[in-house]
Amino acid sequence: MVVGDRIVRLVSLNGPGTGPLLSRVAANIGAAIDEVTAFWGISWSRDISVVATGSDEQFRAAAGGGPASQWVDIAAVTVVDRIDPVRRMVAGQRIVLAPGAANMSESALRIVLTHELFHYAARVDTAQDAPRWLTEGVADFVARPITPVPSDVVSRARVLPLDAELDAPGPQRSFAYDRAWWFARFVADTYGPAKLRELYVAACGVGHADLLTAAHDVLGTDSPRLLARWQQWLVR
Repeated sequence: MVVGDRIVRLVSLNGPGTGPLLSRVAANIGAAIDEVTAFWGISWSRDISVVATGSDEQFRAAAGGGPASQWVDIAAVTVVDRIDPVRRMVAGQRIVLAPGAANMSESALRIVLTHELFHYAARVDTAQDAPRWLTEGVADFVARPITPVPSDVVSRARVLPLDAELDAPGPQRSFAYDRAWWFARFVADTYGPAKLRELYVAACGVGHADLLTAAHDVLGTDSPRLLARWQQWLVR
């Protein structure tokens, strides 16, 4: 199917829910493309592939393998066969949907699509050793609607997440994603969405600096001031 100037390929790996799920993807992908383009710009792949899996086993295989526990609460993942950052080329990139995505509400499915589509758009500009928590936080910034930071978690949210927390299924992973999202929102609220994009490129792009150096270069602030403003933002 064609959406604007992009070609969207919808692939079913068979299963009772894959057809209806891909129909819903077709209905929501245009809005997801618009959200990603509004933040990231238009210079990303014109070809988009979305794969719907029919079983947990299919999803694990298509997502790259690993223990079943790793994927237990994951609705989708974006994978790629090969990246050439010098030539800015990506081969075999696709968004893979878990079978559980078929049970999502329309709004939740759109969030997942937008989140994964951001990874799709930014992949060629994202280093393999980029801080994953920041890549996930920015993806959530693009995808998730703004909601207040719950007051009962503020005291635990003052520390930035670690990549390792994203690998542990359950509440720890969910809270790490939330903290990454809140940090991205803080940067966008305080310095502007364009600065958040610049920070992503500086901290996550090929040849990237560490986060604090990138923040100094892009946001013009040092580590103590950045973290102090982040903590103030949480309780605003």
